[in-house]
Amino acid sequence: MQTAMFYLLAIGLLILSYSKDKMKTKKSVMKAVKSIENMMPQFIGIIILVGVMLAVIDPQTISRFIGSGSGWLGVALAAIVGGITLIPGFIAFPTAALLLHGGAGYMQVGAFVSSLMMVGVVTVPLETKFFGKKVTFKRNILAFLYAFVVAFIIGKVMGEI
Repeated sequence: MQTAMFYLLAIGLLILSYSKDKMKTKKSVMKAVKSIENMMPQFIGIIILVGVMLAVIDPQTISRFIGSGSGWLGVALAAIVGGITLIPGFIAFPTAALLLHGGAGYMQVGAFVSSLMMVGVVTVPLETKFFGKKVTFKRNILAFLYAFVVAFIIGKVMGEI
């Protein structure tokens, strides 16, 4: 219901924009289509990868490793995987939803998404080049620890702790 309302709102605003300035609206729609075209290969690739993983790995296994019963060890595992993985934000959240539906716990998914977005093991060489080793390592360590803070807060809010 809420999604349908957002679509109707977007369509209504698009019609309003078109009535105000047809050229700007056409230009913005073309930019949006181009942006979606650029995102789709990554998005589809990651969704297929996660879908295959969820098909191969049963929910009991996901639950055992990163389910709410896995506790802080599962949080640490999810944070490590999230820190190593390099996925854009627009793919991270659907992936998190798939993991939640697959049996993962809220704390673990919170740590996964937080470290995924803030820790960059893969990007350390590039980051070191611009910010230096000291700043890069401090930033990544603090971001990794912050993933546990996020997991703790989510655990408290969702009643897992």
